[in-house]
Amino acid sequence: MSQSAAVQIAPSRRTGIGLGLILAVQLMLILDMTVVNVALPKIRADLGFTPSTLSWVLNAYTLAFGGLLLLGGRLGDVFGRRRTFLAGVAVFALGSLVSGLAPDATVLVVSRALQGVGAAVAAPNVLALITTSAPDQSARNRALALFSAVSSAGGSLGLILGGTLTGYASWRFSLIVNVPIALVVLVLVPRFVDETHRQHGRFDLTGALTATAGSASLVFGFIHAPDHGWASAGTLGAFALAALLLATFVTTELRVTAPLLSLGLLRNPMRAGAVTVMALFVGAQFSFFYFMVQFMHTVLGYGALESGFAFLPLTVLIFATSRVTPRLVGALGVRPLVMTGLSLVTVSNLWLAGVDTGSTYLGGLLGPMVLTGIGAGLGFMPLTVAMLTGVDPDRAGSASGLLQMGQQVGGALGLAVLVTVYASGSVPGEVVPGLSGTFLTAAAFVIVALGLAGVLLRQRRGPSTADEAPAPDELELAA
Repeated sequence: MSQSAAVQIAPSRRTGIGLGLILAVQLMLILDMTVVNVALPKIRADLGFTPSTLSWVLNAYTLAFGGLLLLGGRLGDVFGRRRTFLAGVAVFALGSLVSGLAPDATVLVVSRALQGVGAAVAAPNVLALITTSAPDQSARNRALALFSAVSSAGGSLGLILGGTLTGYASWRFSLIVNVPIALVVLVLVPRFVDETHRQHGRFDLTGALTATAGSASLVFGFIHAPDHGWASAGTLGAFALAALLLATFVTTELRVTAPLLSLGLLRNPMRAGAVTVMALFVGAQFSFFYFMVQFMHTVLGYGALESGFAFLPLTVLIFATSRVTPRLVGALGVRPLVMTGLSLVTVSNLWLAGVDTGSTYLGGLLGPMVLTGIGAGLGFMPLTVAMLTGVDPDRAGSASGLLQMGQQVGGALGLAVLVTVYASGSVPGEVVPGLSGTFLTAAAFVIVALGLAGVLLRQRRGPSTADEAPAPDELELAA
């Protein structure tokens, strides 16, 4: 489609369609983290997985996704965000097609890792394209609210979609469904989304290799620990390798002229706080999905489809709250909203710590879902604003990759710790023993995040580097 044809479309409509296409990809990437959860028993039966290898259907995707996010963000900065975004979508679509057609367990695991590679390349550029394409701060806040709503609600939507497709068709369709969506995006995005400015200069190859391998080792350690123990050789070896590689990465970034990640981004307390709080927030939320699905299946007797739809109130409330969050950010600032959201999620986890075999959906689960839905809707978008406000446009991809890496690593770490806590108090053959300690620990995660938000999510005066320089609207956004 020529540029002359593209300009015949009204600019506001063109921007809106472009935003919709970009958010469709974000939803697709988030859905894929949970859409196969409810299908795992059928996947195991069809492809002959063992109980110990079945987890790699999820972990292969998470490992590649979390390990390559920083690299994906920097590729967008250097080669153009639209171009890199489309390359990631194409790789993701190929991985989805091969996953859906996989004849055996090995092919499925490898193709799920390929999906993760595509997701890591596309995801940082989703957020960067959203923030750099918005015509003004108000439009940017609205777009970030939609991004946060899609990211927060995508997990529960994935359970609904996975349950529906698995129940009425086949688990394979929960993966193949990505292909037509990706094809539409690949065809239409060049028409509705402009390419960004490409940076010139050398690419930080050493930084890319050490960041990618170090992040992958760190995520692998978190994934490996629940099944093999925190003191096992594999877990300790992964963490030791991660420490060595990430230390090398930091040293490299301090001395190269064109770093993969400008460490000045983290010298700003708001950005450092946003990454840390987001990691703790997501770590607690992952446990909500993981353990509640098991409770619904075992105690309440819900099937895959019923379990998926049981999360519908959470999804609806995230979307509804996200509609008003941009106005609240402008009126109240980042910190009050984040702290309110975290407080609601803390109460939700304390409530869930009291569930037992006599608990019902209405009496034991619906209330925490309401609190978590409102809390996530209030918290995630302001944290994204805190991370990206004032970032140099040339570093938007790197900042986006760093934030989403915090989400992935935080989720992996949080779930690994909480699964270990659960195992220490569980009883073989029963689900409820161990839940109390698990949700109390999740509440502790959020309380720590609450304290950090109170201290760090405030405007720093007198920034000393270009990466820390506030945008004109930053003082208004920060409390």
